[in-house]
Amino acid sequence: MRTLVTALTLSLLALHTARAQGTGSAEDNLKLKGITLPPLATPVANYVPAVRVGNLLFVSGTGPSPSTPRGKVGTDLSLEQGYQAARATGLNILATIRATLGSLDKVKRIVKVLGMVNSAPGFTEQPKVINGFSDLMVEIFGEAIGKHARSAVGMAELPFNIPVEIEVIVEVE
Repeated sequence: MRTLVTALTLSLLALHTARAQGTGSAEDNLKLKGITLPPLATPVANYVPAVRVGNLLFVSGTGPSPSTPRGKVGTDLSLEQGYQAARATGLNILATIRATLGSLDKVKRIVKVLGMVNSAPGFTEQPKVINGFSDLMVEIFGEAIGKHARSAVGMAELPFNIPVEIEVIVEVE
């Protein structure tokens, strides 16, 4: 009996540790961290939010919510505001993935990310801005699933003067 109790205690401790490190299920991690995904955004032009081809999901370029400050990172917005815009964009992308697949737990790997930053002339910290997205993916999916190949580039302009636009390729079940 004592061995059973010890084994159960160790199993619960391992589960708690895994979740605390962001290695539990994605849906569990959202709940554990108190993160609520925003409503699915309506496309603003002639496209769909995501297309599945086999075991890959291609998520269209997505920006942050309309309440996110607009402008160029490096003049209108600080690096921290850009980081938060990339994180907010990540929440919108997660909402798209969940709506398309039914559950974030069907994500096998965040494969490739293209992060575009509406950059002021001379601003060269695009990777630090897009870390707002990348850090969120690791927080929700853990390193094995959430860490990804990535490009972070500066753009002269983005639609509607949004500070960040991100597109993603995801491997799914």
